Amino acid sequence: MSPAQPVRRAAEHVLSVHGGDVVYEILGDAGELIVLTPGGRYGKDIPGLRPLAQALVAGGYRVLLWDRPNCGKSHVQFYGETESHMRAETLRAMLTALDIGPCILAGGSGGARDSMLTAMLHPELVTRLVLWNIVGGVFGTFVLGHVYAVPTLRALQGAGMAGVVDVREWRERIAANPSNRDRLLSCDEAEFRKVMLRWLNAFVVKAGQTIPGVDDALFDNIRVPTLIIRGGENDLNHPKRTSLEVSCLIRGSTLVDPPWPEDAWEQASQALAQGRAERFNLFDTWVQAAPMILDFLRG
Repeated sequence: MSPAQPVRRAAEHVLSVHGGDVVYEILGDAGELIVLTPGGRYGKDIPGLRPLAQALVAGGYRVLLWDRPNCGKSHVQFYGETESHMRAETLRAMLTALDIGPCILAGGSGGARDSMLTAMLHPELVTRLVLWNIVGGVFGTFVLGHVYAVPTLRALQGAGMAGVVDVREWRERIAANPSNRDRLLSCDEAEFRKVMLRWLNAFVVKAGQTIPGVDDALFDNIRVPTLIIRGGENDLNHPKRTSLEVSCLIRGSTLVDPPWPEDAWEQASQALAQGRAERFNLFDTWVQAAPMILDFLRG
């Protein structure tokens, strides 16, 4: 195998979308399809995601796991109003090419935002929506701007695209798919800066945007049954208030308390910061939502 090619499992497939490879796999042999999306720039193999997928398959569904652009083994890509807009367009193109829509969208944290935006922009592709750990509030939104854009922009400012490839996050994307190094280095510096500044602007808190970079008016496009698992009581990244606001914006949505401890995200974040992530990963608790998700989908 060429050193520029990522190592893939037999179950993984690749689809070219807008000039970039997207790696995905489908679990299960029968049943309605659920597209399951994690948060952050984490890929489909992030610990905690697959147990939830397997529980949903055991409940009679198929589950599509995918490495979104800039995640996992997929190619890095930089276009669109925000990174979530880019991913919504990627998912639309994938479902159309695979001829497997409409389907259920389910996601947590950034995956919730990607799922909501897909339902807003391409409502014909969605039958039901399941959301949890919805990011919002001043702290959660500002943190994302720092995580997703600031280190990259600072590296770009100091050393151009050669500096960008040394940013930890992009080093990880290169390690997972070596061809990403050339993709990054070949980016036009001025255009890349323009995109990253536009993506950063999405995380500047604005009136009329309950979730980052998305006007509240777009929630009117979501007309499908929606389950919202609210954020934890003191979760600054995924505030309870944001979940309540989103439940008001999505007409007829169902809001439920989380099945995991109110401080689950805080516990995981602390473990991660202290180097104890092997004991409690950010998404370890998500499998606990499987029974309520299945009940909602069967209802």
